[in-house]
Amino acid sequence: MATSRFVGYLESRKNIAGSACGVVGVVLTFAGAAGPYWAVVVAGLYGAGALIAPPERPALPGFPDPSAQLEGLREDFGRLRGYLAGVELPPAASGRLVELTGLLEALLDPGWAAELLAQDPEGVHALARVVRQDIPEAVDTFVRTRWWTRLAAGAEPPERHLERQLTLLHGEAERLAAALRATEERRQESHTRYLEDRGRGG
Repeated sequence: MATSRFVGYLESRKNIAGSACGVVGVVLTFAGAAGPYWAVVVAGLYGAGALIAPPERPALPGFPDPSAQLEGLREDFGRLRGYLAGVELPPAASGRLVELTGLLEALLDPGWAAELLAQDPEGVHALARVVRQDIPEAVDTFVRTRWWTRLAAGAEPPERHLERQLTLLHGEAERLAAALRATEERRQESHTRYLEDRGRGG
């Protein structure tokens, strides 16, 4: 451990800058400018160089990029589909869930949409929240609330809450899809303007 720290210091900016200044001190010594205090001059210049050198910058943590996050999200979406297949839902809620998962599948499917999504970390985060948190919580809460409703009838049917939640999540996914589409449209318009400007310039 001590050896690795020593080797690390030898390779550090402080040691390199100090050594460079120390060499200047040695040159001054041979030139006769340092006098009898040459050792103090060399040591002082080394220390000054080490002090003014910029501090070492630790390496940034290697977090996965959005493309790698999307790959993990696809796997989690597959697990979510397996979970949903084993849950019995009312027809209306089931239909809304099918629409929602179909849209999510299209967004996560490797292709143009995923390529755009990989350039949008906020979009990846929003999609991950829907897949890993919002849908599982909505369905699980419905299942647990439905059991209690059977024991104490009279409250608002839990399927209505589930339908509203799935509708809201579908709207969120649609807004994300619309934002990706708008990005492609802007790219197309930008290329059109570029070609028009190039044509006028020619």
